[in-house]
Amino acid sequence: MRYTEVDVFTDTLTAGNPLAVVHDADALSDETMAAFARWTNLSETTFLLRPADPGADYRLRIFTPAGELPFAGHPTLGSARAWVEAGGVGRTPGVVAQECGVGLVPVRVRDEGAAFAAPPLRRSGPADEATRALVVRSLRVHPDAVRAVEWVDNGPGWVAALLGSADEVLALEPDYAAMADQPVGVVGPHAAGGPADVEVRAFVPDLGIPEDPVTGSLAGGLGIWLPSTGVVGPDFVIRQGTALGRRGMVRVTREDGAVWVGGDTVVAVTGTVALAS
Repeated sequence: MRYTEVDVFTDTLTAGNPLAVVHDADALSDETMAAFARWTNLSETTFLLRPADPGADYRLRIFTPAGELPFAGHPTLGSARAWVEAGGVGRTPGVVAQECGVGLVPVRVRDEGAAFAAPPLRRSGPADEATRALVVRSLRVHPDAVRAVEWVDNGPGWVAALLGSADEVLALEPDYAAMADQPVGVVGPHAAGGPADVEVRAFVPDLGIPEDPVTGSLAGGLGIWLPSTGVVGPDFVIRQGTALGRRGMVRVTREDGAVWVGGDTVVAVTGTVALAS
């Protein structure tokens, strides 16, 4: 089977979030997909299949080392780039229609970059007191340091915490055991003239990834919620992965009522993989 690895949310190989993509994977069983995702040990591994929805160009299944996700951001961008690189042509010029667990997700693929329309939130609004307490405990910070805790769940289950500054975000030394099975995103603003508008970190220990390098699904949720806080405008830039030695940059824009999450992608590896069905 054709195999591609793509570095996502970067224009420099090794600076973003890598993704493994297996093409023409219809014959593979769920068990084989899950086993291969554990073997790659990347935050996500995806499998391209024939679409079931007549409006889709392909169907995508997304696996972490611990299980399957209905949607994730960097796999969406990286898979679309891999599909186009392999000769895929969408029904609409410049746009790929991806089918996944949350339905159809349009993806713009232009030159070296790509952007997806963020799916609607499955859960939104301020977190309850028990969840807020879990977040504070997990981040090992004083309760007053957390300005807001909001559900921004578009599939993976994100709850987001707003801190006072990017430096506070970068200083975190979280308690992963305290998070249990709750994915936690953290965001804080950079000073004016900084490298980006906000700094983000994403903690998902229950998925076998203590800290995700660069996270498109979280960016999509933040794009829906964060402008309402006054911390950013409708268009903003996220820097993520700094604490892991990466330089991920995510562009969030609002167009015609939709939130688009985009960034550069780099095709790192192309070849074949021998997987038995």
